[in-house]
Amino acid sequence: MYDEEELLPISALSHLAYCERRCALIHIEGAWDENVYTAEGRELHQRAHEVESATRAGARLCRGLYLRSLRLGLSGRADVVELHPCDDAAAPGVPFEGLPGRWQPYPVEYKRGRPKPDIGDEVQLCAQALCLEEMLDVAVPMGAIFYGLPRRRLEVAFTPQLRQQTERLALYLHDFLAAGVTPPPRHDQRCRGCSMTSLCLPKAAGGERSARRYLEQAIAEQMREEDSR
Repeated sequence: MYDEEELLPISALSHLAYCERRCALIHIEGAWDENVYTAEGRELHQRAHEVESATRAGARLCRGLYLRSLRLGLSGRADVVELHPCDDAAAPGVPFEGLPGRWQPYPVEYKRGRPKPDIGDEVQLCAQALCLEEMLDVAVPMGAIFYGLPRRRLEVAFTPQLRQQTERLALYLHDFLAAGVTPPPRHDQRCRGCSMTSLCLPKAAGGERSARRYLEQAIAEQMREEDSR
């Protein structure tokens, strides 16, 4: 069990699953570089948090809920937690003050782009479900990720395998950030569209020789710009 002051951001799990260097730059070095993709993503999250709660198709929508798990040492805010009414008395659910009957929590995470090849988005959503389970003492078997470009939901089942991956990554996140070591850059397809490229310098990957070549190219480009003025 972790203390409140030891809690780490749920969103860091997604960064860690995507790229350890990106995670370290943001959460160890405190660096951030925004591009059009992160700006659009921020606006999408802000729209998701604009209204505190609403009712839609029989479900109760709660936006921007604070979540935390002392067992995993994580905290953050959910974009949306839908509360679905439990018509079956035997179905899992939890009562809420001011609402009749029992309700099933269903977390929804908003992402601006498309589904990614890594499991970062699913892990982030699963961590929210694990927080809800700990805080409400109720099973949360399903959730969804809304992707902005296809404008559709991808339903996610919180399987035993996904839960284990999330818990292992949460444990590793604490060790990773406690070590305070930023991994060297590694240039691959993940760098496309990454907001941290100008700070990460992935093209300098591969040791001293490639780093020197990158620096020489950067200086040459700056000199050409100066000469053209």
